[in-house]
Amino acid sequence: MPYLKKLHLSVLVAFVLFVFTLGCTSPPKVLDRAFPGPQVVMNPQVIPLGVAKLMGADFIFDGSGFNPGDTVFISLIGKPDVNVAVALTKVAQDGTFRAEMGQSSPAKIAKIVGMLRANVITNEKMDPVIVLTQPTIPAGTYTMRASSLMTARMAETTVEVAGPSILHRIMDSIGGMLGSIDDKR
Repeated sequence: MPYLKKLHLSVLVAFVLFVFTLGCTSPPKVLDRAFPGPQVVMNPQVIPLGVAKLMGADFIFDGSGFNPGDTVFISLIGKPDVNVAVALTKVAQDGTFRAEMGQSSPAKIAKIVGMLRANVITNEKMDPVIVLTQPTIPAGTYTMRASSLMTARMAETTVEVAGPSILHRIMDSIGGMLGSIDDKR
């Protein structure tokens, strides 16, 4: 009988946590197909500044209204001295594009150097170590800009950069204990 009570309690806790996390996420932004001009959306719409969380996050940029065959440069701009290149992508024949800032080497460099304002070294096992020596970019509202490299077309959307939560700080502390994060701030 105590086993069934523990099982019911575990299922209840899992359900409550699921509903809580489901309620905390916003629906993904989508392109407005009725709008003829250039536009861009980013999903998810919040960039976390916890090191472990940011490095594990994948961001998708969808855009439309650009010339077929063009190249689009995507950057995060705002606050004084924040202009971070995050992606470069080709426009499809229908004038749309999709770019990702995920787990590729250029994306990781954009996250580490541009957003975290950190460096990367290797340890004795040749594993990467993120070294934080200065504050990250400030939390707040920023602009994600998609700019054509061949024409003057440009689209913007607002995104939130969120400071690390308590959970993210705990994850970063664990990363520090494991040797993958070195916080020297």
